[in-house]
Amino acid sequence: MKYYEKLVDMKCFTRQDVEKLTGNKETAKSLLNNYKKKGYIESVRRNLFVSISMETGEPVADRFVIASHIVPEACVTHHSAFQFHGMTNQVFYELYVATPGNKKFSEFTYNGITYRYTASHLDMGVETKYDGMIRVTDLERTVIDSIEDINKIAGLEEVLNCIEAIPPRWLSAQKLVSYLKKYKKSGKGFLYKKMGYILEHFQEKIDAPHELFAECVKHISKSKQYFDESLKNRPGTYYDEKWKLYVPENLLFVISKGGMKFDTV
Repeated sequence: MKYYEKLVDMKCFTRQDVEKLTGNKETAKSLLNNYKKKGYIESVRRNLFVSISMETGEPVADRFVIASHIVPEACVTHHSAFQFHGMTNQVFYELYVATPGNKKFSEFTYNGITYRYTASHLDMGVETKYDGMIRVTDLERTVIDSIEDINKIAGLEEVLNCIEAIPPRWLSAQKLVSYLKKYKKSGKGFLYKKMGYILEHFQEKIDAPHELFAECVKHISKSKQYFDESLKNRPGTYYDEKWKLYVPENLLFVISKGGMKFDTV
């Protein structure tokens, strides 16, 4: 039990962390094996461990702490970041994690949560919480990431619900513009279109909406595009001249009703 309290404070750690703690590789190896047998710690995945509470028998690290320790500088992102920031109204059992340099990791499940890798398109917009235990994208980057990958992770209706939950004037137009300019994605004009079109319906969430929309309009391409490829040749679609997008006709209804059933995407 000599090192147990320190490991509890660390919550989530690697073999290298334990070697630094003990000052000896063999001691660290022996300690990990011994503590695992006694139930003081558990293996999350290869070379990643959590401490177990002696009172509850549960991991002392929550899902966000674990996600932030999968690889150095990993961060919670997309819909999972909305969940961390309190913008979702239900519990999800998948957690999305971006890694520096897009260093992929294999999907794994621990304690009922599946941790999934997702590519990072930006090298900024990450916040550290709880003395560095958690790394998570800020709200502005979370909004951009979620709109860019809207059909890959959460889906349109859930993203709209999350944006709707953001309090008024919480989104910084300056940050949104800065992140858009740095976004590492080909065809960035399409992202400006989608961002402008969706956030135009949530202007009260942005501290300086006109600044953001002016930037989006300036960068959109002139080509006509579908907000979603599934809208082609489907009823309930109209063309938005301002954003040069074919969009679902009932999107405004979805937003105004706070996430009613959405049938066209």
